[in-house]
Amino acid sequence: MNKTVNKTVSENSAIHAVVSPEEWVAARQHLLAREKEFTAQRDLLNAERRRLPWVKVDKPYVFEGPQGRQTLADLFEGRSQLIIYHFMFGPGWKEGCPSCSLLADHLDGVLTHIAQRDITVAVVSRAPLAELAAFRLRMGWRFKWLSSYASDFNHDYHVSFTKEELARGKVYYNYRMTEGFEEGFDELPGASVFCKDDQGNIFHTYSTYARGLELLLGTYSWIDLTPQGRNEDSLPFTMAWVRHHDKYDNYEGAPKPAAQAAPACCHADASAA
Repeated sequence: MNKTVNKTVSENSAIHAVVSPEEWVAARQHLLAREKEFTAQRDLLNAERRRLPWVKVDKPYVFEGPQGRQTLADLFEGRSQLIIYHFMFGPGWKEGCPSCSLLADHLDGVLTHIAQRDITVAVVSRAPLAELAAFRLRMGWRFKWLSSYASDFNHDYHVSFTKEELARGKVYYNYRMTEGFEEGFDELPGASVFCKDDQGNIFHTYSTYARGLELLLGTYSWIDLTPQGRNEDSLPFTMAWVRHHDKYDNYEGAPKPAAQAAPACCHADASAA
């Protein structure tokens, strides 16, 4: 059993009633009604998200990518909708955030499908391109990853913070001033959505942070189906169990590198933000 699991199966089963198949179906039907209510509420919430007003993007952002310098408009790749994942990887880091890496592990398999719906996905981090490329190669990812090192993009979309901001002990994140930040917490995760019209105008339509990013984490959707669930209550922070996929004990890919501590900002409890 994975050593990171806190509550054992035996402990879990001890708190559950064991019933007849007929009683189980009745309980399941009751839960199914609740699940259908949740699905309907989610549809309404998604529709409300689509009705949000837009903000025109006039600032000329430039990114460094495998094909050279690219503008924000270039990242659309001929489509009208763009999702950017703000991956926590600051200049000089030895590797990217483990939690962001978990999310990134979901990307390659869905990009072709997303493209059929007029959507391009790109990943952006503040680290220089060479550092991103080396980690991307190690992880075996294929998605487009660009550096915003020479632009204000990360700061303007509230996922990177200056030393002066951190010195004040609080930063603007997830649409409010959030306290408890200090040096080493200069990068946080997020996702931002943009739309481009026929005249080439670009609009910012949506951004989400912290637990809003769980929508992109299919791993948790699988875990949530199980009796033990996330089982994270006794961990120092919610995603303390997450490792880069080549650092798990049962990883069968390339030889594992020496264990390294995650960057300090990865230890922030995103559920509290």
